[in-house]
Amino acid sequence: MKEALLHYVWQYKMFCPTNLHTTDGDSLEIIDYGKKNNNAGPDFFNAKVKIGETIWVGNIEIHLSSSDWLKHRHDKDNRYDNVILHVVNVHDKEILRSNGDRIPTLIIQPAPTLIEKYEELIAGAPFIHCAHYWGIIPEGFLRIYTSQLLTERLCRKAAAIHSKVNETNGDWEETLYITLASAFGQSTNAYPFERLAQSLPLRLIAKQHDSLTQIEAMLFGQAGLLNDTTNDEYEKRLKQEYDFLQNKFGLKSIDKNLWVFAKMRPANFPHIKIAQLAQILYKRQNLLSAILEATNLQEIRELFDVSTSPYWESHYSFNSASAKRKKHMGNTSIDLIIINLVVPLLFAYAQKRGLPDLAEKATDILEQIKPERNSIITQWQSMGIECKNAYDTQAFLELKKRFCNENNCLRCSIAHQILQKGIRS
Repeated sequence: MKEALLHYVWQYKMFCPTNLHTTDGDSLEIIDYGKKNNNAGPDFFNAKVKIGETIWVGNIEIHLSSSDWLKHRHDKDNRYDNVILHVVNVHDKEILRSNGDRIPTLIIQPAPTLIEKYEELIAGAPFIHCAHYWGIIPEGFLRIYTSQLLTERLCRKAAAIHSKVNETNGDWEETLYITLASAFGQSTNAYPFERLAQSLPLRLIAKQHDSLTQIEAMLFGQAGLLNDTTNDEYEKRLKQEYDFLQNKFGLKSIDKNLWVFAKMRPANFPHIKIAQLAQILYKRQNLLSAILEATNLQEIRELFDVSTSPYWESHYSFNSASAKRKKHMGNTSIDLIIINLVVPLLFAYAQKRGLPDLAEKATDILEQIKPERNSIITQWQSMGIECKNAYDTQAFLELKKRFCNENNCLRCSIAHQILQKGIRS
């Protein structure tokens, strides 16, 4: 049995709370189980218990065995001096406070059916441990939990955006620019794209707002993708422009070795994505205002509906000609930017400004976008889970990545439903 299960038993009061006694034989009444602590320190804060005739207020620490207190070196940590009750499954050692007083200990035994169900749960299918239990999950509950998962995902992404806003001294437009660049890199090149944007402030791009060539020169130059010696006339032109602007603004390019090209479709090469980003920065000044003022999904899509400059219609990289074709931002790419950038940004802005209607607008947008297509969603669908739109897929991505992948079964409401049914059976 894992210690996490004992935490779960305490948190959800899944043991008989009557006729309790400490290991010293004193009567014990639990008045308040305390608040779970997800950070360092005792496991539950601000609990209240009555031991004998005395009421104690303080913290609860939980271990499988009493001796784990010493193994975890809590006897050397003054944060544990306020522990009023040590909850264990096996009492194999008397534990003392730093002043020599004995810490009262309570032994609890999870129900055998709960232990059995939990062990079956964590030993389940590799993709989703609880896959074969989903038939017992009420549809109404699942709808409610999907909404909760989506809110958790948006809050987590909004927190990252708030952090960037703080880093940019409250500049939401700069934050949008950096986050947009990261979104263009998708998972493979998100980091170098973010580094690129951070190395080239939006205010410098704004100074060249009437010249697409200069914007491309700054972006490709800062990306480290312009060669000092080249036979390509367009690259030469961009290099000349960049050298001038680099000297003027004191710019320093990022390491070109950060960019990933391996196993990538040419249409997703960094060169093409940078060229498309340049078009947005050239055509869409005050992009944040435009997003906030958009009244529907189509208007937001149009903000990102760009192609590239003519040179890139016949190139995927410098000095390497290809068949001519428009390098247009496809609907799928645009929707991914809306899902991963626009919606979290709107949600974060709504939180900061206290605009509940804007937060609702963000989730409404997800309901209008088709479900995402990726390996994780495909596996959910193979389990019979229907994802009607991006609202659903975002929720199930959160469930998989934040709970299933991290084996956080005991924090998951799905697992809670399963374990509760196990107790009642």
